[in-house]
Amino acid sequence: MGFYEIEFPLAALSSEAVEAALLEVGACSITFVDRGDEPVLEPKPGEMRLWSDTLVRALFQEASDAALNLDHLAATLGEHITKSARVRAVEDQVWERAWLSGWHSMRFGRRLWVCPREAEAPEDVAAVVVRLDPGLAFGTGTHPTTALCLQILDSLPLADRTVIDYGCGSGILGIAALKLGARAVTAVDLDPQALLATRDNAQRNGVASQLTLLGVDDKLRTAYCVMANILAGPLIELAPKLTAACEPQGHLLLSGLLKTQAYAVKAAYASDFDRVQVVERDEWCCIYGRKVT
Repeated sequence: MGFYEIEFPLAALSSEAVEAALLEVGACSITFVDRGDEPVLEPKPGEMRLWSDTLVRALFQEASDAALNLDHLAATLGEHITKSARVRAVEDQVWERAWLSGWHSMRFGRRLWVCPREAEAPEDVAAVVVRLDPGLAFGTGTHPTTALCLQILDSLPLADRTVIDYGCGSGILGIAALKLGARAVTAVDLDPQALLATRDNAQRNGVASQLTLLGVDDKLRTAYCVMANILAGPLIELAPKLTAACEPQGHLLLSGLLKTQAYAVKAAYASDFDRVQVVERDEWCCIYGRKVT
């Protein structure tokens, strides 16, 4: 099956209106792309913040009529669409496999590895392997914030302990904790798709029976290790909840932060945690601490 792509500038159009119009004419996927080099680092929860110069790309099956779709879009979004839009053929391929072509097995710490499902196992007989392929939820270990969490996880005494993965995304951190010996993990996310992805990835790694999935409004039991790889604003807002969820002498890992945000986040937890460290990679960081008795 072949595909084609319709591409045009978002300009002053509403992203929600554009998405609705494209779905109405049968778009298979919709992507918003930065045309320049403008970082968008911290949207508010539930907010979709885009760049000032954004490009819209929509993928269609070859069988649908590109000219007719452009006419419908022009009628809905404005005549300028037909003048600014570009249509090009897209070669069919197994998209998730194409994504993986540039992704290889990675080691974090002494023994923890994250590997594509079809990759060969590491030669190290002591390797702890998490198998993960890209999906609809964020988190494969390639981003510095995730990498820092995985590196610290590998150093913790997790055997027979309980763990909370708050903002679980793909479930990579919670699955890694279980592979490293944790007895049970509670994975929490506000996005139902993330919870589905976490469940599916846990099943593929053979640890689903040790995993509990919760929404953000569900009550948390305390755990020996609490991890949250999200954003600075929510981490500050969640400080009372995440602090209460961490057992005395338990471990806390907070990530998803720029180095410039570390001080404010650290201050929100400082009264309840000691031995607080900030571990950095590039412009990102992870905050790690032990809870006071």
